[in-house]
Amino acid sequence: MPTEFCSDDTLGYRRSLTDFSSPLALDESYRLAHLPLLAPEHPRVIPRLDDRGYEMGRHAEIFSLVMPVPEDAPGASPAWRALEAELRAGPFAGKIAWDLLPKRAARLHATIVGSLGRSERPVIAPEIRARLAAIAPFEVELRGLFSGNVNRGRLYLRAYPQQAPGLNPFQQIQQAFGRPAGDLYLLGYYNLIDDLDPQETRALAALLARWWDRPLLRLRVDALWLMGASDDLVLDSRITETLPLGGAPIA
Repeated sequence: MPTEFCSDDTLGYRRSLTDFSSPLALDESYRLAHLPLLAPEHPRVIPRLDDRGYEMGRHAEIFSLVMPVPEDAPGASPAWRALEAELRAGPFAGKIAWDLLPKRAARLHATIVGSLGRSERPVIAPEIRARLAAIAPFEVELRGLFSGNVNRGRLYLRAYPQQAPGLNPFQQIQQAFGRPAGDLYLLGYYNLIDDLDPQETRALAALLARWWDRPLLRLRVDALWLMGASDDLVLDSRITETLPLGGAPIA
């Protein structure tokens, strides 16, 4: 029987889209956390903000639980390669940080449970490990492309988990950590280095619409990473533990 995935009716991607009715401008959170690492001399860089903990895009190490994506996934997927070819041919191609891609290739991921600890590696309690061991391995379909209403300037792939009775598998993982069930699971991949003009914005919006329902890759998730990072692009990051899922795979 073909695998069935969660739909846009149950996830929050359409609700959280960038408003493309005006030219896309890099927002404050992006200019604080991402732009300093990509274009430190850009005049719209925000070097720091009181109480935010960023200094030119870097901060104290923060630990999160993430879904890993194989390093070779982009090149191994014909659909992903076709999407990237369209991006490179678009009028905004010169505003994408292409040199960033190989720097992050070994740390591709979608965050499932964020901010588990700061500065010190969190201790995963035995009861949480037991809950994870009770969650069955599952499949995920990556679709693209996505630009959200937060961190405008970052372009994501959307993760659609396999359907399951009740909570979807990502929500089951969040529940295991005592977190509320979310409905956005994003793989940040491409980054802009400047605002877009009206023509570029229209071209990006049209590309997102063309690729909305097109699958790029399917993954089987049987383990998660506990990752620590000192920047939001995980350029300075480490995988401190691999946490396996257990139980019988979802039928």
